[in-house]
Amino acid sequence: MKKFVTIMLSAALMSSMAFGMTACTAGGGSDLIKVGIINNDPNESGYRTANDRDMKETFTEANGYEAQFAYSLKNEEQISFAQKFIQDEVDYLLISAAGTSGWDSVLTDAKNAGIKVILFDRTIDADESLYEASIVSDMAAEGEQAVNWLASQNLDEYNIIHIQGVMGSSAQIGRTGALDEMVNNNANWNLVDQQTAEWNAETAQQIVQAVIDSGEDFNVIYAENDDMAKGAVQALDKANISHGVGKDVIVIGFDCNKWALEELLAGNWNYDGQCNPFQASYIDGIIRNGATQKVVIMEEKGFDATTITQDDVNNYGI
Repeated sequence: MKKFVTIMLSAALMSSMAFGMTACTAGGGSDLIKVGIINNDPNESGYRTANDRDMKETFTEANGYEAQFAYSLKNEEQISFAQKFIQDEVDYLLISAAGTSGWDSVLTDAKNAGIKVILFDRTIDADESLYEASIVSDMAAEGEQAVNWLASQNLDEYNIIHIQGVMGSSAQIGRTGALDEMVNNNANWNLVDQQTAEWNAETAQQIVQAVIDSGEDFNVIYAENDDMAKGAVQALDKANISHGVGKDVIVIGFDCNKWALEELLAGNWNYDGQCNPFQASYIDGIIRNGATQKVVIMEEKGFDATTITQDDVNNYGI
């Protein structure tokens, strides 16, 4: 028998969990592998929608799994979901963490209960002994690749509106870190504004509109996902500010949604960094065959509007 973890949850949190958790399969025979999958809100972005769809298509009863899914953009709620899955005596916990910190205690509970933990999409700050494997994007490398591309444009001055994702997520930390380092080391790189839109297009539009209204000059939008880049561009269009190849404002996004790559192909955006959402097959292999390495880094590209092709859009757009 796995060790139970006793927890007390408020009525409000129980209601939240009931809303956020869904069962992917019925039945649940004893021969099925029980997995509890904790992810961010599928509506967060096109990337997250593709990631959630990939997980649901893999962890099915037909493939030998009894899967439960839970969603939240809040770290504390995700941790509560993990505690609930431990109570349910799942065999595996699969986690895409909203935040990098605060996971040690619940992962220790899982280890003591004989439950194996596999991280996907995002890293966390926890001892490696607490999880079986990590299948993730290198967010810092994504940021470095984008910032190096921006540096290669050889602008006389970089006046940047930086729109961040959810603060404390590994995606935000990695994509922010590279830009912050470049700004700190180069006098001609300036942050006109830097604040979070929490992956939301409407909030990003409001941030850029506020800068436009202030009259401050800028020539770069560095948005940490495609949806926020789209919101930023909506503000530019409203103000009749040109953007894209050879225009007034360089637009950078991340995730490689198909519609975003089509914006590059049309020359309306300048650069998009890939974040590969298809981790489920790697996880399935680890569950069935064991982990051969602790960390698997997803292969990812960056796309330039001047070189992107229709084949790139078709092959890499999500």
